[in-house]
Amino acid sequence: MKNAGGNAPPRQKLGRAQSRFVFCCLAPVMVLFVVFLLAPIAISVVLSFFNYSPLSDKAVFVGLKYYSYMLTDPNFIKTIVNTLIFVASAVAINLVLSTSIALMVYSLTSARMREMFRAFYFLPVIAPLVGASLVWKNMFDPQYGLVSMIMERFGSDFSIYWLSDARYALIAVIIVTLWHDLGYNIVILTTGLYSIPKTYFESGKIDGANRWQLFWNITLPLLSRTMAFVSVMTIISYFQVFTQVQIMTRGGPSYATQLIAVSIYQNAFEFERMGYASAMAVVLLVLILCVSLIQMKLNQSDWEY
Repeated sequence: MKNAGGNAPPRQKLGRAQSRFVFCCLAPVMVLFVVFLLAPIAISVVLSFFNYSPLSDKAVFVGLKYYSYMLTDPNFIKTIVNTLIFVASAVAINLVLSTSIALMVYSLTSARMREMFRAFYFLPVIAPLVGASLVWKNMFDPQYGLVSMIMERFGSDFSIYWLSDARYALIAVIIVTLWHDLGYNIVILTTGLYSIPKTYFESGKIDGANRWQLFWNITLPLLSRTMAFVSVMTIISYFQVFTQVQIMTRGGPSYATQLIAVSIYQNAFEFERMGYASAMAVVLLVLILCVSLIQMKLNQSDWEY
């Protein structure tokens, strides 16, 4: 045999070289993954069992105290309720609007117009959210804001205190969030529409189907997987909403916009209750993991045209 002397075949040597190359390429990414994702998660889980303050060099073990306290903490319960209301409302509105706009863009006959509208709707996504939130905060000013001026133009004779009235503050946050995020989902959904074979629509038209029947029987079923992906990713994103709330309302008024990410930040860095904030972060992690498991389950289903 040619390789009886112990020399590895050329193909085997090539495989080892490729494996080393792949490992060298992945090693930096894995290091960053461990340092910036796994390590913070592990530290948060550990800190959730301790009474710890950044200004103290001692950490007292308290076990499950913070987790049991969350069950009776009215502020945390209010935070969870606000978060669920925000996520459910914003995701539902986002999905309806982004799907409707994607269908409108897809129906345009001019390719140049389609790309122009996609770029137009995507512009808010790349806008810095900090600066955009400051602009929206001024726009919601009850006396001099653009929103109040527009309402006066349409005959409104009273001013709405968007950010200082508990009835409207969460609505204002939802408006800003939708403005910033709609474009991302529109691009994904239009891409999903382009992936549907046009022969299906042509066959439906030949059979006499109208636009509603084409949408209900062809577009919606074949777009459902893309819509499921968009829904899950939007839910995960909205559970972590922080910037616009912190800048516009700081969780107020009267905890009306207190979302879980804002509460984690305030407990950790304003109230210096790092252990309690870490316990909240673990709860948020569990919520996101549950949504991620749903996404994985949906992706396992068979799909074909």
